Parts: sequence; structure tokens; C-alpha cells
Amino acid sequence: MQTRWAMAMTVLLGWAVAGCAGSTAGVDLAAMGGWDIVVGAQAQPAERYAAEEFQRFFAEAAGVRLPIAGAASGAGGHVFIGPDAAGFDVAGFGPEDLRIVVRPGAVLIAGGRPRGTLYGVYTFLEDYAGVRFLTSDHTHVPKIAGPAVIAPVDRSYRPPLSFRWSYYGEMGRDAAFATRMRANTVTNDERFGGRTPVGLINHSFGRYLPWKTYGKDHPEYFCEIGGRRPAEVADDQYDPGVEPCLTNPDVLRIVTEAVLRDLDEHPEWRSISVSQNDNTRFCTCTACRAIDEREGSPMGSLLTFVNAVADEVAKRHPDVLVGTLAYKYSRKPPLTITPRPNVQIQLCSIECCMNHAIDDPGCPLNVPFCADMEAWGRICKNIYVWHYNTNFADYLLPCPNLRVIEPDVRYFVRNGAHGVMMQGAYNALGAEFSELRNYVTSRLLWDPALDGHQLVDEFLRLHYAEAAEPIRRYIEFIHDKAAASGRHQRCSRPGAHYGLDREAGETGLKLFGEAMALARSEEVKRRVEKASVCAHAMMVDALLDADSEMTIYWRMRRHRPLLQTRDADLLAAARPHLRRIFEISDACGITMPSEWISWAQVRKAFRELYGLSEAEQF
Repeated sequence: MQTRWAMAMTVLLGWAVAGCAGSTAGVDLAAMGGWDIVVGAQAQPAERYAAEEFQRFFAEAAGVRLPIAGAASGAGGHVFIGPDAAGFDVAGFGPEDLRIVVRPGAVLIAGGRPRGTLYGVYTFLEDYAGVRFLTSDHTHVPKIAGPAVIAPVDRSYRPPLSFRWSYYGEMGRDAAFATRMRANTVTNDERFGGRTPVGLINHSFGRYLPWKTYGKDHPEYFCEIGGRRPAEVADDQYDPGVEPCLTNPDVLRIVTEAVLRDLDEHPEWRSISVSQNDNTRFCTCTACRAIDEREGSPMGSLLTFVNAVADEVAKRHPDVLVGTLAYKYSRKPPLTITPRPNVQIQLCSIECCMNHAIDDPGCPLNVPFCADMEAWGRICKNIYVWHYNTNFADYLLPCPNLRVIEPDVRYFVRNGAHGVMMQGAYNALGAEFSELRNYVTSRLLWDPALDGHQLVDEFLRLHYAEAAEPIRRYIEFIHDKAAASGRHQRCSRPGAHYGLDREAGETGLKLFGEAMALARSEEVKRRVEKASVCAHAMMVDALLDADSEMTIYWRMRRHRPLLQTRDADLLAAARPHLRRIFEISDACGITMPSEWISWAQVRKAFRELYGLSEAEQF
């Protein structure tokens, strides 16, 4: 396989030759009217779907619908899709490796199974026909109006990440779009090549050792904290929650049996989670504490436990990875204990800074994470990353981290990550620039050699058309302002914690107003209106939350007073922005304002604050 860099040079050379006047050595996309698309009789569902995707988008670009045939015939050229038709030997190909060959009279696209050929078609459409899969309802397909010559090409590509997930609601809603963005984590549909069998590692102890099953009779199975075991627990997973006592032999037996039972029932799985709940109540009994103190991290007792489960899994399912989160208290690797070869570490960056690149040596939140990742890399060959790409406390606020997506992805790849999940507004649609963020993130996860700034620019130019320039200026303004503040902040805080204030909202309103005035179509106006919600959210945040440690929605979740102020002037100033947020959300399908709060809860809370009845207009 060519490296990414060699492949990139091949592409650039191909385009350079194609641009030479009168070049006819390769294939002219404008002269393919008499061609057909050939798919072998043994083609898999994703390869047949790949042919349909080529047919669909080529027809939109060239105005010609090429027929799909089972064998080459006639005097015209042929597009061969899949290893059977193309004649490629894919025995050494990984499931997503691809090869594209262009020569006079033929285009050949094939790859490893199940997804390589389909991804090869999308790569061809992007790199040679200029197609851009921007959003689930907006694909940019340039019209082929004149000669469009592709010089001879023979290129191969192996994606550096075998697990890719830009985790936004827009991706989960539309499996076809997610597939076009090469997210291999969304659907089992064979047409789309299915999911990668090595899945995301997530919290699982609450399922394998539920308090409601064991807690009453066996409190010793659960964490001892301050010399006491829990007496009553409403929810295993979240604070206050519980964690298991990892040195209790019965706990090991119960969890191991449950894991083996799951694997017996799901032979297609290639990984399974044996991982902490989403709280920080790790066990500090004498036995657990002894291991953790010796190892310098609560990961000591956790990894000892996971290794023991992995040993049993290896006996019956030798091709399965046993995964655990390195998350919050367990992020730091132990001093002497090493993961078994079949253990997967899902390293989580929740404490890291949104304003600075992950490898910024001047960022006090990120430097310890990098030290931990590099330490894990010295002892573990199966590292996957869980990264964060939005403000979970307020999905609508400006989030000044578009500039760091590229260096973050490159850092993870450079330090041995096999997979990356970028968690955005996963349970919502229409979060702040979520479609732009998804585009940039997905493209970089597929090819970290791409330029993040150019991807942002490309999306803005194609999606917002004539209205793009003021929106571009706003994004630059927000990021410059956050950078100038010198602040370091993680992924759940009010705007002030990122260096943003009322000026950020006022500047946004002005620039989105300019963008709306430039928009010539109703479609572009709707896109601008949807994006403008972040400026109104910033105004509400600055007026009502300026000195708060928590966003409005976080306080609502925690059942705390909704606002720090009852100042009548500030409430009056915020009201029109709240009204616009509700109007835009209703019109543009923005489904949630934060990770935990619904619009119904928000409307109710603000009606109570403003003394409005259900019948009154907000």
C-alpha cells in the first residue's frame, strides 16, 4: 500500500497532468456517455451499492446515466467496480483498503471487503469529479460542462484509522450519509458495508454487575469508600452511583461469566467492554487500595481485573479484544502492570482543553493527557481514543475549537491510535455549526493529511455560497478572541470560560445579518438562519450567565436556581434573543439545547422566570 503522502502526491500529479491543455492520455469525464458500469457476478452488496452510487452521482454531474452491466460489452469504455470486475487481487487488502486505476478507456475501482470498494468510489467522486458530501441533505456535485481529463492513475490507500466516528446526531439519523463520510460505526446494513466489528468501549459494569440484582444481599461486591459500602443506590452508572470492588473474587466470576455469555451470543463481535461506570466512586478497600497505591493509579486494580477477564476470553474467543476505558480516575496507566495482548484501551480526553491543540506544550490541561497517551503507547498496542468536540452544557454556544480538530487527529494517529471517536452533539440535531464540525472531523478521520483550515473554508463556500464570507469572519473572530483570552477550558462551561462575552454575541448578530442580506435563495437564507442561533445563544449566556460557573442548562439539570440575576433590565434584554432561539429551533429542526435538557423543559423554566402563562407568547 502507498503511504498517505505518496498517494497525495499521486493525486496532485494526476490533477496537474489533467490540467494540461489537450491532454488525452487518461480519461475525459465529459466523454463517457457511451460507457457502462461493470459489476462482477460475485459482487457483495456494498459493491453493488457502490456501482449505484457511482451511477447516481455521475448522472447528476454529467447528465448521463451509465447502465450497470454484469460484463463489459460494446465499443465504449467501462467503469469496473469491485475486485471481481476490476480483476484486482485483494487477498492482502484490509477491509477498507482501496485501489483506483485510470487508463484510456477504463476506470477500475476495487478494494478490500466489505467496505473498500464503496470507499473507493467515494474517493474517486471526491478527488476526480469534485463531489463533496457536505450534509445529509446537501451534496455538492459540480456539473461537467467541458473537458475534464484525468491523467493515468494507479493509486492505493489504507486509512490510518480502522475505527472512525464523528458522533453527531446528523450522522446517526442518516446511515447513507454517514457511509459517504466513511464513518464505519453507524449501521449494520450490508449495502453500506456494515460496522467495523471492533466497537466503541463504553461503561459496562452497571450492566454486568447491577446494584438492583446484587446490592441488597452483597454490598461487599461494590465500592468501599471511607470505610463504608453503599447502602442504597438509585442508578449504577452516574454520580453518586457505584463501582465494583475489583478484588472481590465473586465479582470477577460474575463479570467474566456475563462477558463470555455475551460473546457466545454474538460471535460477530471483535471487542467487548469491561469498563467502569460513569462516576468516580472507585473502590478504596484495603485490597484495591494496595494495588492502586503500588501502581500509582486506580487503573492498577482496574487493569488487573480486566487482564483476568481477558485471559478467560482468550481461551474461548482468541480474536476478541477486551476493552476498558482510561477515563477520569483511570486515565493514568499503572506503573508495572501491562495490558494483555488482547486488551483494548479506550483513552478519554474529557479533562482536556477545547481552546488549544491537544499537543500544545503550553496548555496545562493537555500536557498531562499527552504524557498519559504516550505512556499507554509504550505498553499497549490496542489504543483507541474518545475525544470531545462540543460544549455539552450548551450545544448552541460558540465553541472555539475548529482550529484544533486537525492537529488533534494527527496527534492521535501519530501516537498509535487505531480508532478515534469524536463525540459531538450526538443526541441532537442542529447544534452550533454541527454540520460544519461533522464535515471537518469526518474528512480528517478518513485522511489526517488533509488541511483543516481548507476544509472549513470549503464547507463555508459551498454550503453558504454568497453568504459565506461574513460567517467565515465570525468564526475567525470567535477563535481569535478565545485564543487572546489565554483561557484553558474543557467541554462543559459557559461562554466566559472560553474567553467569550457579550461582544461575541453582538459581533455575531452583525455578521449573520450581513450574511442574510447577501443570501440570494431561500435555501441559503435558511442555512444562515440556522447558523445564527449561536449568536443569540451567546447573548443570552452573556446577559444572564456572565459570572456563573455553570450554564443555564447545567443549573436546570442540577435543580439549582435558573438564573444568577433577577435584574429586570437584563431579563428584558435577553427576552428577544430567547424568542429568536425558540423560533429558529422550531423552524430549522434544532432538537436539544444541551446534552441533558429538552426544549419543553427550557420553555417551561423560562415561562416561570418571566411570569408567562402557557397562552402567552414568549
